[in-house]
Formats: sequence, C-alpha cells, structure tokens
Amino acid sequence: MIRVVLVDDQELVRAGFKMVLDVQPDIEVIGEAGDGAQAIELLRSVHPDVVLMDVRMPRMDGIEATRQICRGPDSPKVIILTTFDLDEYAFAAIKAGASGFMLKDAGPAQLVEAIRAVHSGDAVVAPSTTRRLLDRFALHLPDGNREPDPALATLTAREDEVLHLVARGLSNTEVGQRLFVSEATVKTHVGRILTKLGLRDRVQAVVYAYESGLVKSGQIDHGE
Repeated sequence: MIRVVLVDDQELVRAGFKMVLDVQPDIEVIGEAGDGAQAIELLRSVHPDVVLMDVRMPRMDGIEATRQICRGPDSPKVIILTTFDLDEYAFAAIKAGASGFMLKDAGPAQLVEAIRAVHSGDAVVAPSTTRRLLDRFALHLPDGNREPDPALATLTAREDEVLHLVARGLSNTEVGQRLFVSEATVKTHVGRILTKLGLRDRVQAVVYAYESGLVKSGQIDHGE
C-alpha cells in the first residue's frame, strides 16, 4: 500500500484529490495539512511514502516545506502540484528535492500514475525537462570548480558514461542504443549510480551532474 499525505491550503482541493486516491486499491491517504509548516509537524507522527505538495500556501510554502522534508533521513518522495505552469517553480521544486512536478489540472489517471512512479523510484519530471530548466537557470548553479565528490571515484567507467548520458537528457532506451546494451542493463547501471552517489532518482542525478561540473550548460542532445 502506498501511503500518501495531501498538503494544500484549499480544503476543497484536498477533498478532490482524496476522492480520486481513495478508490485506488494500492493507495491510502493517511493525512492532510493546510500549509507547509503543518505538513512538517504532521510528518513527525505519520510516515507517508509520497507527499502531494502545493506551492503557494500561507506560513510556509511548498518549496521550503519540500526542502525541509527531503533533507531528512528516509524522507518521503514529494510531488509538487501547482496551478502555475512556470519553469521557476519546477526548478525550485527540483532543487528542493522533489521527485515530481505536476499541474493541478492533470487528470486523475496522471495523478495516480505519478504517485506510483515516484514510489517505485522513477521521477515524474522527465530528465530532458530537468536539463532544459537547469540550462535556463545555469547562472544560479555553482560553477563546477569545487572539489570533486569522492563518491564519483566509486563509479565504474561504464557507470560514469551512463551518468553523463542521463544528465544530458537521454532516456534509458536512448542510452542503451548509444552504448549498444539493453534497456534492462541501463536500468541496472542507473540504479547502481543512484545508490553509490546517494541520489533519490534520475532527476536528482541530472542536478548532481550539473552541480558537480560533469555536464556544462549547453551540452545537450536535441534529437529526442
């Protein structure tokens, strides 16, 4: 069972999400909060797998709440939900540690699919979208001149190659085609990369690659 907490300052919105999720056989809503501060307090007593988080809320917004939630050990996955289709929000959400970014007008099926995806370790925001956002906001990122992360030395040559390709926005299928290996093999490599580097998902791998200087803004594959 996937345990979910809903965080939104509009009770009607929470009620709508709850109606959609309560009919799913594998999803259970275990708590609700009206703002980010209340959500953090709630998470001290309940332990969800996934948090659906609004962006604009009183007291503490969803981005700050996500940042505080995701820096804790064994933290839940966070999907940011917003009515604002703005790259700034997606970028801030990704930087804060969110595993997903969706518009509130997404259909019920998309919402359920997103929850199941992040729970299984995937990311709702496509790596290519992450890359586009990071390129646009490259000025806000470190210049990549800091000391290399020692964890990078634990990667094999093939894992390093896969990380570079994933960070440039290629899907598992495209990475497999580039390296002449199966998609299953790529998934195995990605899983090992995330474990070795202590990353949550592919989106965080893209952020990591940019911030560590492995990939520079503009190193993009456009043929997707």
